[in-house]
Amino acid sequence: MTTSFRRKAAAATFAALALTLAGGGIAVAQPSAKAPQETVQPAARRTDSQPPVTAESARKARAALKANATTLAASTAITVVNANGTRSRGVGTVIKYGVGQYEVQYAYNVTGGVYVATIGRADACCIPAPGEISVARRLSTPNAVFVQTRNSAGAPADLGFHLVVHTS
Repeated sequence: MTTSFRRKAAAATFAALALTLAGGGIAVAQPSAKAPQETVQPAARRTDSQPPVTAESARKARAALKANATTLAASTAITVVNANGTRSRGVGTVIKYGVGQYEVQYAYNVTGGVYVATIGRADACCIPAPGEISVARRLSTPNAVFVQTRNSAGAPADLGFHLVVHTS
């Protein structure tokens, strides 16, 4: 009987602990009512949208797709881009729009692909400057991805990066 009681007590203790931790997690996850969204990130500093596609970008994208009319079953492309927007290694055409804004075009459709990017240098010299990077499908351009880099404070900054695009 004491063994049964000990098991029940242990189970009840673990259940209470789990509920306490889960309840604490829910309370932490809720946004603060005191800080409106505009205070956290003013609309004037909004950097999460892509610049419009230029006529030159659209022309280059169509030419790249036309040059490679065959459909690839699966492909992985690796591109190393310098902070100034020049391609150091790999494949793709790089277009630099502004501070920390890059478009990388390929010769095939990457719309359904997987995009992975990291801050990096083209040489083996040093550790890259700290920062943040975001990558997304390029709007209105099926053979391109859009990359945005920021410094550690979240402000747009020109940083070199490594990009891997896999399509299947």
